[in-house]
Order: sequence, then structure tokens, then C-alpha cells
Amino acid sequence: MSTITSRTPGAADEQTAARAYLRLLAAVRAVLDDPVRAGLAAPLLAAPIEEADAALTAAGLAGNERAFLDLVSAQARGGTAPEGRP
Repeated sequence: MSTITSRTPGAADEQTAARAYLRLLAAVRAVLDDPVRAGLAAPLLAAPIEEADAALTAAGLAGNERAFLDLVSAQARGGTAPEGRP
């Protein structure tokens, strides 16, 4: 029998979510930049979308776009946390 435990999302979860989103953006660019693959966007992007969605939820950022995009911006600049964040 497994036990489900809850935990508070932390900075590592937030960084994971930001990296997953950046991977999703790279996948979107790669798929849509190739005219042959653009028609297959939905199946090619399903996994990266699911990964980013799960990471957002795990980090407690689902529905908090401003905080999340601040983290993405920081991650894209080299991983430094936005002001006021750990």
C-alpha cells in the first residue's frame, strides 16, 4: 500500500518548471520552423506540453503566470532568481 504525502513546492520545482517551459518553447520553434513538421505540431508537441503542465502544477505555479514568467525570464538569462525570490 502506498502513502501519498504532500509537500510544499520549492525553488527547485520552480526552476524545473521554468526549464520545462523553455524546452517547450524550443520544441515549438523547431516544429513550426519546419514546414514538413508544422502539420504534425499537435502530436509532436503533446509530450513537451504535458511535461511543462505537470512541472507548473508541481511548482504551485499553475494559474500564476506573472510569477512563472519572471522565473522563465531569469532561467533564460542564466538561472538567477528574480528579485525577492530564493
